[in-house]
Amino acid sequence: MRFTALLLTVLTGFSGLVYEVAWQKYLASLLGSHAEATAAVLAIFLGGLSAGYALFGRITRRIVARSQATGRPARLLFVYGLIEIGIGLYAVVFPTLFEFAQFSTFAPTEHPGIGFAFDVALSTCLIGPPTLLMGGTIPILTLALAGSIEGSTRVHAWVYGFNTAGAFAGALAAAFALIPALGLDGTLFAMAAVNVLAGACFLVMDRNSQQVAPDLAEPPRTGPPPAIASYACAALLAGFGMMTLQTTINRVGALALGSSPFTFAMVVAVFVFSIAVGSLLVSALPRIPKGLLDSSQWILVGLLFALYLQLEDAPYWAHLVRSNFQHHDGAFYPFQFFLFLSLLCILFVPVALSGTLLPLIFDRLRREVGDLGSVAGRLYAWNTIGSLLGALLGGYILFFWLDLHEVFRVAVATLALGAAILSARVWGRSLLYMTAVVALPIWVALIVLPAWEPERLTIGLFRQRDGGVIREVGFDETIRRGPGYESVIVFYDDGPTSTVSVNFLPDYHDTPSHSIIVNGKSDGNLIGDFTTMALSGLLPALIAESHERAFVIGLGTGVTAGELAALDGTHEVDVAEISRGVIEAAPIFDYGNQAASKNPKVRIQRGDAFRTLQKSEGSYDVIVSEPSNPWLTGIEMIFSQDFLEIARKRLSPGGVYAQWFHQYETDEETLRIVLRTYRSVFPHVSVWFTQGRDLLLLGFDSVGRALDVDSLEARFERPDFRAGFERAGISTFAELLAHELLPLGTLHASEDPGAIHTLRHPILSHQAARAFFRGTTARLPALVDLSSTTVSGHNSLLRRYAGVGPREALPEPLLEAAFEQTCMHRLRNECTTLMASWLRAYPDSERRKQASAKLRSQPEGWPRVTRKMVERLTTLFGGSARRSEVPFGIALKHTDAYVEYFHHAVPFDLEVIVDRWNRCTSAACNRQREEIAEHLGLTLDLPEPSVGDRVDP
Repeated sequence: MRFTALLLTVLTGFSGLVYEVAWQKYLASLLGSHAEATAAVLAIFLGGLSAGYALFGRITRRIVARSQATGRPARLLFVYGLIEIGIGLYAVVFPTLFEFAQFSTFAPTEHPGIGFAFDVALSTCLIGPPTLLMGGTIPILTLALAGSIEGSTRVHAWVYGFNTAGAFAGALAAAFALIPALGLDGTLFAMAAVNVLAGACFLVMDRNSQQVAPDLAEPPRTGPPPAIASYACAALLAGFGMMTLQTTINRVGALALGSSPFTFAMVVAVFVFSIAVGSLLVSALPRIPKGLLDSSQWILVGLLFALYLQLEDAPYWAHLVRSNFQHHDGAFYPFQFFLFLSLLCILFVPVALSGTLLPLIFDRLRREVGDLGSVAGRLYAWNTIGSLLGALLGGYILFFWLDLHEVFRVAVATLALGAAILSARVWGRSLLYMTAVVALPIWVALIVLPAWEPERLTIGLFRQRDGGVIREVGFDETIRRGPGYESVIVFYDDGPTSTVSVNFLPDYHDTPSHSIIVNGKSDGNLIGDFTTMALSGLLPALIAESHERAFVIGLGTGVTAGELAALDGTHEVDVAEISRGVIEAAPIFDYGNQAASKNPKVRIQRGDAFRTLQKSEGSYDVIVSEPSNPWLTGIEMIFSQDFLEIARKRLSPGGVYAQWFHQYETDEETLRIVLRTYRSVFPHVSVWFTQGRDLLLLGFDSVGRALDVDSLEARFERPDFRAGFERAGISTFAELLAHELLPLGTLHASEDPGAIHTLRHPILSHQAARAFFRGTTARLPALVDLSSTTVSGHNSLLRRYAGVGPREALPEPLLEAAFEQTCMHRLRNECTTLMASWLRAYPDSERRKQASAKLRSQPEGWPRVTRKMVERLTTLFGGSARRSEVPFGIALKHTDAYVEYFHHAVPFDLEVIVDRWNRCTSAACNRQREEIAEHLGLTLDLPEPSVGDRVDP
């Protein structure tokens, strides 16, 4: 029975950790995704556990006392079975309760602080009851399964270890499998089934074990009652120190591996697994030496000293691990597994030593105090309170004043104090003596340790997949070079939410510039990313009916907010920025963003976008979303259907919502999820490129002036707009229109079945993280079916501006402007298609020949446009065709080129593809014809081949 019960605690530990992860994602929409929210959810969870430990410790004591007094069975397993069933039933109704809380209309909104406090209280009501019930595991099962005082230490360590081992598995399963596959509701229902099943099993075991509870209390003692205050204090300090340490290593892990949900899950899993093994090792000891309790903690402190000296090089070691894996999906899980093993090798011994602490303290307390259920409950309550304080102080508040290495030192100093308390207790010395002799020298040593170098931590090697360069020149030289240039850190802050640095690049593209680096990843450069950041504000402001009020998600370098505020008609620009460090660094970028931080029109609000926009007053004419990449923790909320619906409601009539996204370091499926979710909210969508592989998605409630090229051109010619676009490298209206990739209505013209990214079923970060691992470049979906191309041909702004019909070529000046803008921004396929259209329409043009020669003379990195491909594409623009049979390979090759190189401003002639397949009569063609017809929305005939037809070359 005991073994079965322990196996069941593995399941309950598994479900408990999954609940924690799921609840954090639920409550992010109430509390926001910033660090205050994460700390609050963790504090509520730990606070509930702490209260549960204390409460059920008292309850078990009373149950046992009543059993011994009456001679009746204690029924502890029965009580615990009901608790597990209660947790499962609560999980079933949680989504309904959450919906009521989420859409409650009685929440105060007058003051942000009061509103946040109300939401925290509401969150406590939501997850407080089940976490309170979860606190019954340790005190009840310790007493229910222990047969004697002598065996209680081993049983206690088993319960703690098996339950924690389940939590380890839950941490990985929640992040890697359950939530992406089942969604939040489905995950809760699955875990509810686990709890109900476990509870039912405990009820059955209780029926088969109807015995009076054994007397596990020590005989009455003479003299003063023994005190457990010193042990409780040591447990509290250990909880604080280890939770603070875990937070610090999580932050370092984000700098070394990227701040993805997988990084967080990996670090948590290593901690939980090591703690579980440490507890189980105590249960395996035949006897426990007197000095093991305090000596294990001193060894822990010593190992953390050694770890401190190596952590600043974590990005280097992580990069070496990553560079040994290939860049394909099959290597993703092996890489994560090897990463887990690497972290385990580094952290296992110190964290496992921390896992021995509570079982070892319990061993001494059960000899000195007795009353096992109450002792276990109180001990774990104090330890969990320490963890709660670690989550709030070490995980958030301390970062207002301290950097990462200083918070790490605080954690080690706290653990050293706890070890001194234990030594004083074990060896009968005074606390003052042990502190002066042992702890004080350790604290002095911590103070004189060298600080971590920001250059080593923020280098962002997780974006580099080739380890050859760093192996060749070494880590120190790589740091000196920075991101390909000589760079100097001029600002650094380990804030509550992120690590922010500003790099000065004195020779970036032959011009001095600054970059903003968040958690080791560049989130903007005043030169390299200027066009993207400027167009993100200017383009929606150009198209919207008005641009008096604007809302910008993400301050970054401040260019978007500065360009919006520089427009004459803009009265107010609200900016939501989650990172304190980014806000503090804003004045550094004023020389390149129209002095955005000093502009009275710009109002920067510190907070996450979801909460800030939801709580904002009034509507906005323009909303610009410039978050970081969606594989980063918390960012996926901005791309969710739920957030987009909130944003749409905040738009004024005729307003525009602009969403930045990228094609680099991602894949087609991730891009399709983003586009599919976007079009599910906005009835009218167009897609533009800014520069390189940066996209701008524009969402409209109504077409309005979006297709009125005359009105758009008139606004473009205003001095304020023209000045802004010229700063972005765009001199004419035609050059701007060349940036349109998917005209209005093209996305909605064809069906695109598939999953939608929502808060209740978050799939984006999981998919995006896997795509980031591969490092591929995503292509836009090939919307080349007849319905889509008909709409795009009519709505293409460049074609409307030219005033040409469906089969007519663009005027040469417009083709030239489109070619220069497109090729300058390194879009090879679009560049090739424009050159082919130019060649087909104006074969003898000297301007075309000069443009082609200029393109060939550009340095490496510009698009390589081959003459062979250009000539092949010219045939897709129509014209005369020989009536001969077409081989299957030729038909397929032309169709592939049609799909891959299609450009909606210079569309190919679909009749060319129809002709190729209608003249392809082989068996292979017949098998492929139906699929091609369905993909392109065509009707293809199967004519009888003519005798003597020759093959088209």
